[in-house]
Amino acid sequence: MAVSQTELVRDRLLAAHPELAAAGAFEIVPIRTTGDRVQDRRLAEIGGKGLFTKEIDEALRDRRIDLAVHSLKDLETSLPDGVELACILPREDPRDAFLSLKAVSLATLEESAVVGTASLRRQAQLLRRRPDLRIVPLRGNANTRIRKLEAGEVDATLLALCGLRRIGLADRATEVLSCEVMLPAVGQGALAVTCRSGDELLQQLLAPLHDGPSASCAAAERAMLAALDGSCRTPIAALAEVEGHRLTIEGLLLTPDGRREIRLRRAGDITEAGGIGHALGEELRRCAGPEFGLEQRTPDSA
Repeated sequence: MAVSQTELVRDRLLAAHPELAAAGAFEIVPIRTTGDRVQDRRLAEIGGKGLFTKEIDEALRDRRIDLAVHSLKDLETSLPDGVELACILPREDPRDAFLSLKAVSLATLEESAVVGTASLRRQAQLLRRRPDLRIVPLRGNANTRIRKLEAGEVDATLLALCGLRRIGLADRATEVLSCEVMLPAVGQGALAVTCRSGDELLQQLLAPLHDGPSASCAAAERAMLAALDGSCRTPIAALAEVEGHRLTIEGLLLTPDGRREIRLRRAGDITEAGGIGHALGEELRRCAGPEFGLEQRTPDSA
């Protein structure tokens, strides 16, 4: 999937700058990260989302690469020194897809069925609606997870719909889950491009690919996540949407077992996207007790 996403960005860069096509200006350099290599444990157990970006960030800073393509949901809210979020492409469908060979929908999945997912966000929302289900860790790329599903290791699994579409496997989705059932991860559906901080030439190159409304939604969602100090150990979901100049964001905080949830909304002018998201995050934090697993703040850090 990472290669497909990078090829998509490369093709859009070539379309925006046809004069560079003949010069062979863009070379794709695959980088296998720790997050890709370690597939037998949850991210929370091995260091979090940063394991998908650490080696890539180092390659940027060392000038071995000039641009890096990421699924926005895999990016930490705080980027390391020397790395800048330079471009967010138009967001695709952010919803999750349900895949099963035994049921046509989540609602019709048999009692006590085994669902494979390494996402605490998905786990908590699944258990919120279906506490009878047995959730087991399932990592790997989309093809790997589909193979494990076909081998009968699990009865069902969930994948991002946009990812399935990017690799031509959207028809494998048994059901597309509504956001009421499964609110997406922060940034899900959007591709982001990072580069070295202050590199104006690269920023100009990327400018035609940047989508303002998608960037505003991302700013709101990532500000909410930052305000919560959320980690891979805390089930958090969010979705911001823009209509005209108005931005609305819905945030969701759950306990890992799905027994408790806090779901809130905020809205305002799109120019205040970051502030809207931050305010929502602070409100969610005020409503949450220790069972939600958020880092407890000292008075100096509040």
